[in-house]
Amino acid sequence: MTAERGDDPHVRELLGAYVLDALAADEIGPVAGHLQRCDACAAAYVEVADTVSLLALLSEDDLLE
Repeated sequence: MTAERGDDPHVRELLGAYVLDALAADEIGPVAGHLQRCDACAAAYVEVADTVSLLALLSEDDLLE
C-alpha cells in the first residue's frame, strides 16, 4: 500500500482541509483514493485527524495563552 515514484502525487498539503471536510468536491475522491494506497500519507492523515480532535477540546482562553 505504498505509493511509488510515478504514482499520483502525495496529498499531505490537502490533509487539513480533508479532515475538516473543506475540500472542493472534485478533490475528495482523489485524496481518499491516495490515502488507501499510500502508507506515509495515511499515517500523516491519522496525525492530522488526532490534532483536530485535540484542538476541539481547547477553549478560546486556552488558545489565547
